[in-house]
Amino acid sequence: MSVGVCCFQTALHWCSGTHSGKVLAQRARHISTSPIDSSVRQFVYALAKWQPCFPVHSSAVQIMSQPKEFYQCLLSMIRRAKRRLFISSLYIGSEDLELVNTLRASLVANPALQVYMHLDYNRCTRPEPLSTANLLLPLLQDFPDRVHVWLFRSPKLKGLMAKIMPPRFNEGWGGTWHAKIYGADDDVLISGANLNTSYFTNRQDRYISFTGQPALAQYCFSFLQQTSTFSYSLLPSSSDKDQYVLHWPDEQTHPHHFEPKAQKLLTTLQNGHITDASKSIETVLNDSDEKEADKPDVLVMPIIQAGQFDIREEERCLGLLFNQLSKGDFPPSATYSGPLMDLTSGYFGLYKPYQDLIVRSPVACRIVAAGPKANGFYGSKGVSGRIPEGYTVLERRFMKAVRAANREWTYDEGEQASGSGVQLSEWERKGWTYHAKGIWLRPTPLSNPVLTIFGSTNLNSRSANIDTELSFVMVTTAPALQERLAEEVDRLRAHGHAWQGAERSVRPGSWVLASALCNRL
Repeated sequence: MSVGVCCFQTALHWCSGTHSGKVLAQRARHISTSPIDSSVRQFVYALAKWQPCFPVHSSAVQIMSQPKEFYQCLLSMIRRAKRRLFISSLYIGSEDLELVNTLRASLVANPALQVYMHLDYNRCTRPEPLSTANLLLPLLQDFPDRVHVWLFRSPKLKGLMAKIMPPRFNEGWGGTWHAKIYGADDDVLISGANLNTSYFTNRQDRYISFTGQPALAQYCFSFLQQTSTFSYSLLPSSSDKDQYVLHWPDEQTHPHHFEPKAQKLLTTLQNGHITDASKSIETVLNDSDEKEADKPDVLVMPIIQAGQFDIREEERCLGLLFNQLSKGDFPPSATYSGPLMDLTSGYFGLYKPYQDLIVRSPVACRIVAAGPKANGFYGSKGVSGRIPEGYTVLERRFMKAVRAANREWTYDEGEQASGSGVQLSEWERKGWTYHAKGIWLRPTPLSNPVLTIFGSTNLNSRSANIDTELSFVMVTTAPALQERLAEEVDRLRAHGHAWQGAERSVRPGSWVLASALCNRL
């Protein structure tokens, strides 16, 4: 069974349009294909000079909406893998025995199968009743030549600070391995979701799969292979069957000072995958009605953001995008007809350069952030319980800048929005938390998205500066895929309501927290 089959779903159809200068959440049924306008076209050509570019046919792309679909698709990929499985995540939850048992069953059923896992060192070795490292130990013992686990430890975690910081705060202080890639042979599933029960049940994220794409799958696998050379190997202890050891693979490089090596390897990886993509771009972006049915109609471009290694491809990408969009015509009118950007993040500590791009741009931008109850730290004990209030402080600062620039886009419950500018709303669904992130771009408010950015980045200061991220830009001319992108973002926005942070109570200690940790939230 292919990823496309296992992940296929029948989606609800939503609509959005304009009326009397107002952008509505419900889209009119008559909306046609969204053409690739000149600004997006120029952005794609500019970005392809810097990033790898993979042409794909839209029939190979599936967009899921529910955590349970993500989980079932992941299990299906594991069960049918014949040659390789590669898994990149922050961690695997200690209660997720079905996932580990499915890995074991697949290894038994397929003697040639190799399993590669890339996870975060600190998150996976937390001294809990059962850490991820302990959870995976039996697999390493039973399949020593076929199961390979690497744990990335940020080089920022060193010296006195690393010793005195509690394990959970070490992750926030020094940064984490944050890339979320799930691959089976030549199929790839990209998400922002980790491998934990909540991400399989009631923690909302995004999930996009690509079936039968050997070039894209090999790129993702190569990315993990390169980063494994500056990560610890998780191995069984030779003296105690209940213990594991962590082995640093490079005797020539100190594990606290591998930044130059990481920068060189990741830059070489990207440069090695950059080709003259002009022919592929023209094939995909060709607006001709006579385009051959079997020709690619999707472009996928991976972007690495690893600020600690001075690799800032995401920043360059967004700078290029806003630069091209801002060159368009924005004539004064009662009806806004320019590009419409939707942006979302479960942790809205939006990176300051991104804030500036949004506030200074004439492009209409709707933002959805997690409401306090949908924040993963809501109800936590100790300092962590203050984090939702800390995000409220950051949101207030952002909205103050929006208002100072006369860019606020007011929210109306009846029509959801009016005018243009920048609108902030918050996501809330009873019993759920919010972890979705990314960008969707429509050429006009009446059209469907032609571009999306998805993957692991939260678009915040952490993602930009201390975490290691892999995200993707996807551009498409396929009407059906554009419609599915519209359904995806509209479905997320359906649980949004007007931002209430201005009225929300924030304790003095939370102001201190936000000021002290604003670059790590």
